[in-house]
Amino acid sequence: MTAAAAAQRTIHNPQIGDAVTFLTTAQESGGAYEWVEVRLQPGGGTPLHYHTTFEEEFEALDGRLSLDCDGKTLLLTPGQKAVAPLGSKHRFYNQEKTEIVFRVKVVPARSFEKFLRMQYGLARDGRTGANSMPKSMLELAVVIRMGESYLIGPPVWLQKGMFGLLYRIARWRGVERRLLALYCTETPGEIGAGEPYVGISGR
Repeated sequence: MTAAAAAQRTIHNPQIGDAVTFLTTAQESGGAYEWVEVRLQPGGGTPLHYHTTFEEEFEALDGRLSLDCDGKTLLLTPGQKAVAPLGSKHRFYNQEKTEIVFRVKVVPARSFEKFLRMQYGLARDGRTGANSMPKSMLELAVVIRMGESYLIGPPVWLQKGMFGLLYRIARWRGVERRLLALYCTETPGEIGAGEPYVGISGR
C-alpha cells in the first residue's frame, strides 16, 4: 500500500482526538460489511441510539471498551467481542484514563464510510459544535442520512420526517453533492485535506 493510500485509510477528528482506520471498505466487501479500527480518547463515545438497517460487532483490542446494549452494560477486554443487533438500543464509550483501541464491523456496510468521512471532515474544517455534530442543519441532515442512526426519545417517524425534509432541501441546494466531493472522493493524501472549506448555505 502506498503512503497516499495509507493516508486515505485513516481519518482524524481534531475536536475530540479520535481516529478511525478503514480496514475493509464497502467497495472491497461488495457492500457486505464495513470494518474499521477506532482509537477512542478517555470520556469519548456515542449517545444511546439504534439502527434499523445494520448491526455492529465490537471487538476490544487495547484497553477496555464499555458497551451498553438493551439495558445491559458490558466491559470488553482485549479479544472479547459483542454484537449490537439490528434495532438494539446501544452506545459505546471509554471509561478508562487512557486511549483505547477497538474494531467495529458494520453488517451490511450501507453508507457508514461516507457517514464517518463527512463527520470527521466537517470537524477538521471547524464545521461542528461542542457536541461534535454539524452546526449547519442541512449538513447535519446529510450526515444523519448517511449514518442511518436514530436517538432514543423522539419517535422514529418524527426523526425521519424532520430530517428527511431537511435532507431533501440539502440535496436540492447541492449540500450533499458538496460534502461528497469534499470528503468522500479518493484523492491523494487524507480525505478532505488541502482544500479550504467554501461555506455551504443553510445554517
